[in-house]
Amino acid sequence: MGQGGEPRRAQAYDGELGAAVARAQQGDEAAFAVAYRIVQPGLLGYLRGIVGDDAEDVASDAWLEIARDLGRFKGDGAGFRGWSATIARHRALDHLRRQRVRPRAATLEQDVLELPGPSSTHDQALESLSTEYALELVRGLPRDQAEAVLLRVVVGLDGPAAARVLGKRPGAVRTAAYRGLKRLARQLDGESVTDEDPRTLGEST
Repeated sequence: MGQGGEPRRAQAYDGELGAAVARAQQGDEAAFAVAYRIVQPGLLGYLRGIVGDDAEDVASDAWLEIARDLGRFKGDGAGFRGWSATIARHRALDHLRRQRVRPRAATLEQDVLELPGPSSTHDQALESLSTEYALELVRGLPRDQAEAVLLRVVVGLDGPAAARVLGKRPGAVRTAAYRGLKRLARQLDGESVTDEDPRTLGEST
């Protein structure tokens, strides 16, 4: 049984997750615990990137709401990850408003920064994104990039699902994720990344 310890491979647990959620909706508490174990690592990583050290508290609030509203959820395992991420995001934004704290903003020179292709940037950034250091770097990205990277990489949502969580168009989320990953790859490597074909962004899913 998968524990979901590798956020990048979250999709591999979607079948198990969907089945657990269905049983949990019938009142099976053990099944809810299975769903929690699969989803929590990615959700916590996402929240750490937004609220830092308060992630555990915000995650607890989110899971209380998830448990309360579980009967209203309709969908499969991937849908549950997106739904739970939406709830966690709302709790995180509420927390930031209460604390009057905003994630650090980093300047981004849009004219200079080219969009990368998927292989070099993703491979370099993804290898390190599970570390606390990388999450700290993510918090330094502009908000749209940070959230796009966290939802795509750490929570494991696909483009359309991440876009639904953020209330944006999939193309805008893809662009933000690529720009954020390029910036992270440069910071993690300490050297510039060779651009590949920016047309890989396209509008395909």
